[in-house]
Amino acid sequence: MRTAFGETFDVPPGYLNTASVGVPSTTTARAVAEAVARWARGADAPPVFDEPVAVARAAFGRVVGVPADRVAIGATVSQLVALVAASLPEGTRVLVAKGDFTSLTFPFAARGHTVTEVPLDELPARAADHDLVAVSVAQSADGRLADLAALRATGVPVLLDATQAAGWLPLELDWADWVVATGYKWLLSPRGTAWLACSEAALARTAPLVANWYAGDDPWTTVYDLPLRLAADARRLDLSPVWHAHVGAAVALPWFASLDRAAVHAHTTGLADALRAGLGLPPAGSAIVSLDVPPEPLLAAGIAASTRAGRVRLACHLSNTRDDVDHVLRALA
Repeated sequence: MRTAFGETFDVPPGYLNTASVGVPSTTTARAVAEAVARWARGADAPPVFDEPVAVARAAFGRVVGVPADRVAIGATVSQLVALVAASLPEGTRVLVAKGDFTSLTFPFAARGHTVTEVPLDELPARAADHDLVAVSVAQSADGRLADLAALRATGVPVLLDATQAAGWLPLELDWADWVVATGYKWLLSPRGTAWLACSEAALARTAPLVANWYAGDDPWTTVYDLPLRLAADARRLDLSPVWHAHVGAAVALPWFASLDRAAVHAHTTGLADALRAGLGLPPAGSAIVSLDVPPEPLLAAGIAASTRAGRVRLACHLSNTRDDVDHVLRALA
């Protein structure tokens, strides 16, 4: 059992795979287990889950710096990006980073928009020739960071995927048109939670293409019959929630929102840069480390990592310590 930032984690030594699956705190895991136990006894009813949904929504807003009334809920990043892609005019010119995660890029291509890939560091310089820039704040494969200040300065509409950044990188993204993220990685929530934060102008442009009872102005009075009665705020974009996933997120996200962001950033990137330094690599300021090494020594040493884009990917999060870094360095020595 590990203690970090006021929480405990039943995570084994050498778990450096948060960029694939975040391991919840024992408090989060207990909340979900208790909800599942209530389900097994028939002790819950649908309205019980309204509060966790609202709590997680508001906390996600605090994590990315956007008011709760401009945050919609979904189940996956691709579903939420698809809402944006379907709301754009036909033939919209979308600029993306080469090698970015396809849940961000595929929805635009599938909709028939003109999607152009360029190297990550070229996005700001190329933005003016496009109608939208869609990019991950931190690249999934290697943790490289988008130049958010430069993108903001272009004035071109921006969609940011914060999935690999929210939870370790301090974020104030109220300036972006759209911000998406899923909860099951760095936000240590169950799979089935995702959020879409919108600027006021972007919210007005985003069509409620998954309109359903939960997107109603009062979900418990919009379960039957027309006319259409959608919420006036971002809830009109909501997907009906994955109940037990939001129970976990309602514990995990308020905790993240309460943490000292600078301390979290220093801890995660400090461990990652210590790992890089131990291997003779320069610091990168990212909690994700991508290495051109064979995965077999790490597997043999019991280190949990991933292989992405032909390289080993390791992720340093809150429950990791210098012991995990040393474990990797010994395995690769």
